[in-house]
Amino acid sequence: MPLQFNTVKLFAGSGSTDLAHKIADAYGQPLGESTLARFSDGEFQPSFNESVRGCDVFLVQSTHQPTDNLMELLMMTDAARRASAHHVNAVIPYFGLARQDRKDRPRVAIGAKLVANLLVAAGIDRIMTMDLHAAQIQGFFDIPVDHLDGSIIFVPYIKSLNLKAITIASPDMGGSYRARGFAKFFNAEVVICDKRRKRANEIESMTLIGDVKDQDIVLIDDICDTARTLAKAAQLIMDKGARTVRAVCTHAVLSGDAYETVENSALTELIVTDTIPSKRTSPKITVLSTGELFAKAIMNVNEHGSISQLFKVE
Repeated sequence: MPLQFNTVKLFAGSGSTDLAHKIADAYGQPLGESTLARFSDGEFQPSFNESVRGCDVFLVQSTHQPTDNLMELLMMTDAARRASAHHVNAVIPYFGLARQDRKDRPRVAIGAKLVANLLVAAGIDRIMTMDLHAAQIQGFFDIPVDHLDGSIIFVPYIKSLNLKAITIASPDMGGSYRARGFAKFFNAEVVICDKRRKRANEIESMTLIGDVKDQDIVLIDDICDTARTLAKAAQLIMDKGARTVRAVCTHAVLSGDAYETVENSALTELIVTDTIPSKRTSPKITVLSTGELFAKAIMNVNEHGSISQLFKVE
């Protein structure tokens, strides 16, 4: 008996409207009509302007700050469930609070686990996301999680630069696994910047492990928040004799004076994706789109195809 495919409907949350349009264009159908009503006290109420009964609904919304983005996603999920959607799938390009994935000191919350519980309680049937801060966050869910790999977007771009002598770098010890995974596409060596923090977003010291002399360095990270770590690592690497240094970061949080930090740093280029909307442009920041990748993933989910096929880098 042939597989039956339900009607797919794509909807955008207000925090990811531009990316949702790119996904819909690549998928080949328009976004569904929805409304976000706002009240004078700041309260809001999302609603769908068309029937979703029996449909596989995909809600596109990154959960970056403010936390209204998360709440809006939860309420859209509840609205879809109450409107008799067949399945509700959350496309969360950037999974907020992912850095709070463990209890690293006494009396703190595990924010990523709490968000997972909230999403499941709201009625999400499936999660689709990209480059989680820690891959094991998938284990916080008892529903399917499609964890897309940003390498499929970044590797072709880096190859197009025709760099002479690539070495991959991790800006901290924790990111060494991610850097090694990236290095295999270039048969490149890996160096590590060992940093010590006084407190969150404040680096006490940094030491380079490995040789970077006359190399074109590509720093690999999942999130660029204040950009101070990348700026410090870039300067240290250049001081050790590197030819150039670039950074690849999937999620461009870029809070505070991060844009100025990047522009005043030794970085030749910061390469990011559009999982979080850009606050402004910068001559040093290149934004690559994830729209086509998410569209292919949605298509494969609907057609019961393999998601792992999307991880093959040419």
